Amino acid sequence: MAAEAATGSELIQVVALLTAGVVAVPIFKRMGLGSILGYLAAGLVIGPFGLRIFSEPEAILHVAELGVVMFLFIIGLEMQPSRLWGLRQQIFGLGTAQVGFCALLLTLVGVIGGFPLNVAFVAGAGFVLTSTAVVMQILEERGEVSSPRGQRMVSILLFEDLMIVPLLALVAFLAPSATEVTLSERLVDVAIGVASIVGLVLAGRYLLNPLFRVLADSRAREVMTAAALLVVLGSALAMQLGGLSMAMGAFLAGVMLSESTFRHQLEADVEPFRGILLGLFFMAVGMSLDLAVVAENWHLVAIYVVAYMVMKAVGIYVVARFRSSHRDALDRAVVMAQGGEFAFVLYSAATGVGIIDGEANAILTAIIIVSMILTPFAIIALRAVMPKDEQSLEGVEVADGLDSSVLIIGFGRFGQIVSQPLLLRGVDVSIIDNDVEMIQAAADFGFKVYYGDGTRLDILHAAGAGRARAVLICVDKAETAVRIAEHVKAEFPLIPVLARAYDRGAAIGLMNVGVDFQIRETFESALLFGGATLEKLGVDEAEVAEVIADVRRRDAERLELQISGGLQAGRRLMKGNIPEPTPTPLTPPRRPGQAMNEGAADALGGRGAAAAEEGA
Repeated sequence: MAAEAATGSELIQVVALLTAGVVAVPIFKRMGLGSILGYLAAGLVIGPFGLRIFSEPEAILHVAELGVVMFLFIIGLEMQPSRLWGLRQQIFGLGTAQVGFCALLLTLVGVIGGFPLNVAFVAGAGFVLTSTAVVMQILEERGEVSSPRGQRMVSILLFEDLMIVPLLALVAFLAPSATEVTLSERLVDVAIGVASIVGLVLAGRYLLNPLFRVLADSRAREVMTAAALLVVLGSALAMQLGGLSMAMGAFLAGVMLSESTFRHQLEADVEPFRGILLGLFFMAVGMSLDLAVVAENWHLVAIYVVAYMVMKAVGIYVVARFRSSHRDALDRAVVMAQGGEFAFVLYSAATGVGIIDGEANAILTAIIIVSMILTPFAIIALRAVMPKDEQSLEGVEVADGLDSSVLIIGFGRFGQIVSQPLLLRGVDVSIIDNDVEMIQAAADFGFKVYYGDGTRLDILHAAGAGRARAVLICVDKAETAVRIAEHVKAEFPLIPVLARAYDRGAAIGLMNVGVDFQIRETFESALLFGGATLEKLGVDEAEVAEVIADVRRRDAERLELQISGGLQAGRRLMKGNIPEPTPTPLTPPRRPGQAMNEGAADALGGRGAAAAEEGA
């Protein structure tokens, strides 16, 4: 009975963990606060200072740190050795400058606060070590891990992971009992660390690929998954035994396998564990926030959270400005202004050797956690006060005084294909678009595209819409296409307007505006695709043509029915709130079947891929 009660208690904790994460994260993401803050809040609620479902968050934190380890492994898979070598200046140059300058500023803060130099240095050095988990999660959510700005942050994070080793050695040197540690012992520790790195690199280069090749031949999927976890955890353990960071070991293992043919399989196997454990890590951090310590020393915590975050942000900004723009430097300063998980390791080591006491360790840990919690809010504040990115028009001509037979608005994949028969026929064409990068790319292929926003009436005048023989609206966004059509038909009612419609709802909106021709971007290609399928199934070409013509006729009839229902019904359809009138079943001559409600298919596709442009 006692064993059953213990098992039931553990199951309650597991269910509580899953429930807290499942409930909190969607709520916080919907509020625009991000998943990290959701996990931290969830951990705080179910932790020892909330509902007390968990009383020992340290045990969970040790397990959850594997989430950070797996995260670094996946990042390593994306960074081939050649790419990593190309970042060497950023890792060691930029990383050294940022860590050194910030450590100096934060130590100065502690000294000004009246703390001894060794205590001020340890506290500041711990805060210098940015949270790899927080920053990588932010970069991943923003899709910037592989961007130049993201790569600079990743490089600095890697250097900070390396710095935990000399910092731990320095803590031992600064300790009151440092005389017990001889120089030879320190040299042995350094040699063990170097040997661990060399051994892991050699194993990754000569053993891992043959191992996975043998396992792949066995065709046992579960063994491949187990081997992927073995590589991650084994490399992390090897580094830990060598006195180095587990995350660094996993990262090196990922780098060694980045050029392997099994890279994508490994990433797919590790990804589910990484996501769950990383979320568990943030929840454990939230549980570790000792509210009693914060309440008792709230003024000290508040002062040093602000002082450390501001001074670290200043240091990061100053270093970043040597090679980055003001916007990029400010963004990096805010994203990396918090303390990190490696500070917990450093503070624990400092407590163990007597540099700081238990209460100071708790206060410093609370400062780190609060800074991690404040990071999403700081990013939101930065986004609110910073103006939006303005596109540089260098090398791009603005539409002004254009005069041609046809004006094309929008030069994505659809517009590019539309322009080809016109250009081959020798038709005089003017093209405008508001995407500078696309305009520059089009110029490389010999296309002259002018910068201009088709939703503005003055731009339409400057682009020669009133003098054109036809205006072609080829933009991909439904509401933008309708707005442009309204302007053109109102200002130039005699000019023929032909428009691309994203889906059925957009087509109805364009027809209500009065465009002369509209076509849903996937309609004709889908009919052609369906017809080709029927032919592959053995249906005669004449019968295929008859079926396709019947589908096209029925679609036109449904459009007429919906248009007669009024503009309000059309708008409701665009939002997916009105069902399509049910068509009569299609019965091909030889193969009975029923046509799918095409309007419903449009609505489903619109909701599922509203942000993606369908290929022509």
